[in-house]
Amino acid sequence: MTSAIRATKPALRRRHYAAILAILLLPALGACSTNPATGQSSFTGCMSEGQERSIGQEYHPQILQEFGGAYEDPAMQAYVNEIGQRLAQQSERPNLRYTFTVLDSPVVNAFAVPGGYIYITRGLMALAENEAEVAGVIAHEIGHITARHSNARYCQSMVAQLGAIGLGVLTGSGAVAEAASMGAAVYLQSYSREQEFESDLLGVRYLSRGGYDPQAMSTFLASMLESSRLDAQLAGRAGAADEFSIFQTHPRTQDRVQRAIQQAEGTEGTEVADPVLNADIYLSQIDGMLYGDDPDEGFIRNTRFVHPILKFEFTVPNGFRLMNSSSAVIAQGPNNSAIIFDRAPQGAQTSNMQRYISEQWLSKVQLSNLGSITVNGMDGASATARVATNNGERDALLVALRWDQNTIYRFAFLVQPGQMDSMRSAFASTVNSFRRISDAEAATFKPHRIEVITVGSGQTVESLAAQMPFPDYRVERFRVLNGLAPGAQVTPGQRVKIIVE
Repeated sequence: MTSAIRATKPALRRRHYAAILAILLLPALGACSTNPATGQSSFTGCMSEGQERSIGQEYHPQILQEFGGAYEDPAMQAYVNEIGQRLAQQSERPNLRYTFTVLDSPVVNAFAVPGGYIYITRGLMALAENEAEVAGVIAHEIGHITARHSNARYCQSMVAQLGAIGLGVLTGSGAVAEAASMGAAVYLQSYSREQEFESDLLGVRYLSRGGYDPQAMSTFLASMLESSRLDAQLAGRAGAADEFSIFQTHPRTQDRVQRAIQQAEGTEGTEVADPVLNADIYLSQIDGMLYGDDPDEGFIRNTRFVHPILKFEFTVPNGFRLMNSSSAVIAQGPNNSAIIFDRAPQGAQTSNMQRYISEQWLSKVQLSNLGSITVNGMDGASATARVATNNGERDALLVALRWDQNTIYRFAFLVQPGQMDSMRSAFASTVNSFRRISDAEAATFKPHRIEVITVGSGQTVESLAAQMPFPDYRVERFRVLNGLAPGAQVTPGQRVKIIVE
């Protein structure tokens, strides 16, 4: 959860969209031509190269805002930019001004937007084992740019998103809805399988021309699959790995990547005499990199959420697993129960918490048991309601607490109909655990970071995993972090990643 209130400025965004739509509606909407990367005759899209660049420049600041900003490590940014520029020069559009950015997000993700803007997250870099794997991701995204997939997807998305419906009733924010329907979500919509395969073919071409081992595309894909499975386990939804995966927006499989590698073999510029991985260089580069939550977003420590910048903490019931984002803290629990914690949008009145709930937060929902409460010196109010969610109707306990003159914090506790009575006491404990923390308490919390170590004699996966500051799934986390298959062991002298505080 971010430590700074991110103003959405809807009026300004509307001007941005109007300007963009003006570009999109220019008479020259594109024509059929032969794409130099694919050799296919295709519609060039709704934008010229100059218009693509304008779109990318327009949205680059918004992407930084909505995805945690650029990771504040100039050496890391320069390293990734060097890899990207080297690969871009191997493409059929070497004169395009490419911009490569490492986003300060723990989520494993990568995407490209018109104009040569390519983004990878530090979460993705933490998962990679060597430079070639990161280069494979970047080469794949360059493939989307050279084939102009992002151009076509953007043009289609802008039209489709004009009729997008806002977020659910619990967000209470038209500005957030606008951001979701017209902002970064445009870039995260799925490519087709044909486009993904085409980008794999192009990525193998650029990767090989750059001297890298093209098999790195396949090994990293396997790591991403294992990472999404672990994320599903950690969220208590072991059978729903697809919901935690980059493959929602990049529908790829290892067999298709292998087919792309085989199909590219022997073609001009793809034969590599001595392909490189650069594992040691890469591990040294990411040694010390931030892992997991950014300190500005707060820390998850088992069932406890602490925000050392905003100076508060709370604890969720046992059996709930916390997840953090820039806009909300979410805890998933048994029987599809959930807890959503966030901050009210700017401009919310704070003089009367009951009126805030009934007139601003949930003005269109029939409320019951609306009343005032006090929590650790903070004025507040609570109510119950039956609400509609993406997963069907839920019974909700809603709590708003006045932090200061300008800030309201909110809890929404959701359970399946008829289950609120059995959970009410546990939810009340969470509300009562919400408190201010002192500067001294805040100073005791340190972020997790990657530490690269050399395996010593007698050390095992289990003994190394035991050093990591996690309450559960330590061995599984260690294996995914280091690309180790079940049953595989480490050897003395091997360099591996562990997580430390």
